[in-house]
Amino acid sequence: MAPFRPTRRQFIQAIAGEASVLALLGCVERDGQNMVTLYTFGDSILDCARYNEYGVHPGQLLVRNDDRLFPEFQGQDLQSQGQARLEHRAQDGATVRALPSQGQKLRVEGPAFALITIGGNDLLGGLIRDTGAGIETFGKALDDFVQGLPIRPVLLGNVYDPTFGDDERNFLGVDPAIARTNLQRINTVIQEIATRYGQLVDLHAHFLTGDPSWFTATIEPSLRGASEVRRAFLPYVLGSS
Repeated sequence: MAPFRPTRRQFIQAIAGEASVLALLGCVERDGQNMVTLYTFGDSILDCARYNEYGVHPGQLLVRNDDRLFPEFQGQDLQSQGQARLEHRAQDGATVRALPSQGQKLRVEGPAFALITIGGNDLLGGLIRDTGAGIETFGKALDDFVQGLPIRPVLLGNVYDPTFGDDERNFLGVDPAIARTNLQRINTVIQEIATRYGQLVDLHAHFLTGDPSWFTATIEPSLRGASEVRRAFLPYVLGSS
């Protein structure tokens, strides 16, 4: 069989086609590099979709606002600034011991940042009564996780107070003075870790300005609460992207 010898036109077309493919691949690669990924880790403050009828949680709203539900935030999300996606790893009910499993098999490519909320379930699980080294142990576990996380920046939310500082709303069966002391202790630990590795997002202070409509099932963020968690994180997310 005679060897194939392309004509001059076929040769030019082949080269042009190859150049177009390479240009397309280059474009895809550049787009991938420009994609911002928002990672969520932690507990139901970020994983609260099951607590509202629309299945909304803060990470979704930060990546792409629901303009129908929250017209106030139209254009105030990551996708309004460019390409962005969500990798949602937070899990309702998680304690600090669950963070390492949430961080498994991470493949961080391109710009990214991490949102973390943790500590509320640890308090409910016994640290609300802590008189020893329990909160220090919590802090060590959280520090280890954040230090080893291959994502920067880290935005670390503290624990809010669903009683709005009102002892009449105490639902824990624990002396409010002890409960508030330990809430302050755990939030101080979170603040120290946030200062070392990233940025504190003061959910505690923000939620003290709210009202009971921000909560459902006593302690969980409602639909409004999910948006308010988003509101607290939003300036740091948009400023980091």
